[in-house]
Amino acid sequence: MDEQRKETRKKLMAFTPVYDSNQNTLLGYVEDLTLSGILVIGENQVEANNERNLRIDFPIVLPDAMSAQITLPARVVWCRPDKSPQYFNIGFEFIEVKPEHEKIFRAILKKYQFRHDFSGALTFWDSQPGKPDSSAH
Repeated sequence: MDEQRKETRKKLMAFTPVYDSNQNTLLGYVEDLTLSGILVIGENQVEANNERNLRIDFPIVLPDAMSAQITLPARVVWCRPDKSPQYFNIGFEFIEVKPEHEKIFRAILKKYQFRHDFSGALTFWDSQPGKPDSSAH
């Protein structure tokens, strides 16, 4: 399958559950995120080309009193077995990303994504007071 992604996937370093808000069921947990879609690792296989109303509960405090919970429509693009046979990788494409969703996604990606430092070692920057700010890299 050809990669049609317009944005680079960003691995997220925050334990983030994703729910089907219509059925109130846990779909899995965020593996990576872009402004246009999300990769979820879950225990159940889901059918491609179905639309779901996703609720993503980011367990983080965001600036400007932004809500860390987002509900938005998404389409299941694909679902494949994970390297661990008891799990599935589920690729979702967001159907409608409102400006407030994009603002939250950008804040989360800025603060909670994996980054490479200059030595090539994988590091995680959390821009809390007293820690290095990742924007300086």
